[in-house]
Amino acid sequence: MSDIKIIDLHTHTDNSQDGNHSATYMAEIAATNGIECVAFTDHCEVDVFYKDGFDRRATQSFFEVSKAKIAFDGKLEILRGIELAQPHYVPDLAEKIVNAQNYDVIIGSIHNLRGMEDFYYFKSFDGYNVEDLMNQYFDELLQMMEWGNFDILAHITYPFRYIYNICGYIEDINKYSDKVDELLKLCAEKDKALEINMGGLKYPINKPAPDLDTVKRYKELGGRLVSVGSDSHYAERIGFGIPQAYEIAREAGFDFVAKFNERKVSEFPIK
Repeated sequence: MSDIKIIDLHTHTDNSQDGNHSATYMAEIAATNGIECVAFTDHCEVDVFYKDGFDRRATQSFFEVSKAKIAFDGKLEILRGIELAQPHYVPDLAEKIVNAQNYDVIIGSIHNLRGMEDFYYFKSFDGYNVEDLMNQYFDELLQMMEWGNFDILAHITYPFRYIYNICGYIEDINKYSDKVDELLKLCAEKDKALEINMGGLKYPINKPAPDLDTVKRYKELGGRLVSVGSDSHYAERIGFGIPQAYEIAREAGFDFVAKFNERKVSEFPIK
């Protein structure tokens, strides 16, 4: 890793269903690579919380990340986080999850529409109107934002990765500009951090979520906070793409990215 100070607020340990390495091993690799601060934010899909065992996963993740935080004190700043997906589908349960542990940072995201599978698992969009799906998706993001008990609004163009994988084209966010503007305004008004998620760099789409123009638009609409995350599911990918994320943030007019401790925001300079 270069001498650039790296903060990565979106990573997954093996307590995520698609994670691969323990919190301790990930912390060891991050510290060796000169990462300054990492948040472990394992998946917690609220709509299938009990059905798919996220109740056990969330408890185990917090316990293991807490152990790593103590073990690496002075070597690597570790934040205890969670990626809360579809929280507004079951808001009472989401509040219970949020209050169960002393989290440093909570990511809000949507991976699936109601009653449907995660876009990640789509094999085809046959039988679907992609534009209708995306309108539903942005409507759900708006409803999640109204619920609002999270700190970072994650990868708002998440389905674009899989539309490109399957259909071979990059969906045009401008088709949804009214809803996206409403979302960005709410994000700004509620003082949430808009995430610049670099996980798309490991997919054929090879793009951040969202793109530079959307981050610029967020700034124009009064947005004050951006965060950066690799969305790493492997130890060696912690910090991946973060320098490029800093460039996007700087070009959009930001001179710091957000950092959280016990859900209180602070500035992590990038200039």
